Amino acid sequence: MSFEVFEKLESKVQQAIDTITLLQMEIEELKERNTVLSQDVQSMTDSREALVRENEQLKQEQSAWQERLRTLLGKMEDVQ
Repeated sequence: MSFEVFEKLESKVQQAIDTITLLQMEIEELKERNTVLSQDVQSMTDSREALVRENEQLKQEQSAWQERLRTLLGKMEDVQ
């Protein structure tokens, strides 16, 4: 009788070891995926920051051109 109990216990221990091994592998895969996603997020953040800077520069250029155009239109009105 005790031999059967020992076999059941051994089987349950082996199942626990197998489950732990599978979970450890899953954890490693998730860590790798997390690293990739973190790199993607950083890349997208960098891209967004660059686009925000470029947008600000373009807004400044647009404002400068608008001011030049107003100045030219003002000079044309003075001539007429």
